[in-house]
Amino acid sequence: MRLLILGGTWFLGRTLAELALDGNWEVTTFSRGLHGHDVPGTVPVRGRRDAPDDVARLAASGRWDVVVDTSGYAPEAVDLAARVLRDRASRYVLISTVNAYRGWPTEPLTDESPIYEDADDGARPVASAAEVLAPSGIRYGQGKAASERALIRSFPGHRSLILRPGVILGPYEYIGRLPWLLHRMERGGQVLAAGNPSRPIQPVDVRDLSAFVLHAAETALSGAMNVTAPLGHATYGELLESCRDMTGGHAELVWVADDWLAAQDVTPWSEIPLWRPTAGAWHVSSQRAWAAGLSCRPLPETVAGTWDWLRREEPVPHERAAEIGLDAVKEERLLAAWREHAASRQGRS
Repeated sequence: MRLLILGGTWFLGRTLAELALDGNWEVTTFSRGLHGHDVPGTVPVRGRRDAPDDVARLAASGRWDVVVDTSGYAPEAVDLAARVLRDRASRYVLISTVNAYRGWPTEPLTDESPIYEDADDGARPVASAAEVLAPSGIRYGQGKAASERALIRSFPGHRSLILRPGVILGPYEYIGRLPWLLHRMERGGQVLAAGNPSRPIQPVDVRDLSAFVLHAAETALSGAMNVTAPLGHATYGELLESCRDMTGGHAELVWVADDWLAAQDVTPWSEIPLWRPTAGAWHVSSQRAWAAGLSCRPLPETVAGTWDWLRREEPVPHERAAEIGLDAVKEERLLAAWREHAASRQGRS
């Protein structure tokens, strides 16, 4: 099959290109070529996806069985690509996100949960706590929801598939959540571990998401569906313990209570990677995808694959990576305050 990846040189796109080539697909990628890595064996086409002339030149370069859009978050750019490519490709797969749901991360989600109705539909999720936790994420989610509608206008019905993953982890991650955790555990010492170690989490491995995208293309899946690991797949404690064990086991996890930590000057999800104590952050049903053939490897395999990659290659620099992780001095201050708080409680009991 002939595959066009809009992107194809960073995280999901790079993994998808490698897996498709292993399956004897013909792979074209479309990117600016400023960062990332062209996968050997792909046909790279350079250009900006918001530039009509560049997209037209891409369309003139070939025909494809399926387009996979790994980089579409602005509805105008998705609309441009879909309009220009609708006569050059049979099907179009858009990688959206659970951020497109109005209830994320405060409410449990299913494949049928309501998404944002308009790119500027009031900028208010179901519960205001989401705005406090991730104000930029709301705008990002609105853009993704509007991008979904833009796609359907040009690729209606069975010609389009919208996939809404939650957190994606694994080799080539540029945001830096799992890489930061691994490097922090490698440094050793006392590590602030947030909340309840038994809290369920459900990240999807980038290799499993990529395999499902190719399976969906081969079997002509359509519609919209979430793509997360199943509920109960792993816990936050298992994630941190796997990171500790993979990097030599020298770190000591100090578990700090959710309520105390939430009252401190820390930013969930970024300063403390993947910690968010809201009801919906890790409660996403992906029933449609599982029924369609999604499979997820154990979380320790994701940790091991990421650590192996980090020892061989530097991640692609990205501005979002600077937001990830606690400053060492701040972590020490929080741990000291937590010890004092715990000792005070014990003295009163």
